[in-house]
Amino acid sequence: MHRLEGLLAELTLRQQRIGEDLGEPLNPDSSERSVEMEDDASLEGQAKLLDSTIASVRRALARIREGNYGICVQCGGEISPARLKVRPEAALCINCARQHD
Repeated sequence: MHRLEGLLAELTLRQQRIGEDLGEPLNPDSSERSVEMEDDASLEGQAKLLDSTIASVRRALARIREGNYGICVQCGGEISPARLKVRPEAALCINCARQHD
């Protein structure tokens, strides 16, 4: 649980920094502005990925509180400890994850 809470704090901080970067006004110089717009597009993509990851971590924390962490939400089988070590927010066992992709 502590690992997931730490991950959530780290992701939330990154999300906040991206929000701050995106909130900065664009440079009035047209050549600089286009570079900044490209950077903003990249940051927006990163923000979407962070949103998704943060939601996954929050769901994993909820599963811990409910007592079903480590159980695949699709088939009900066990998610291997090795998978949870690599992806502590994993909701699917490796077999279901492969089918899902």
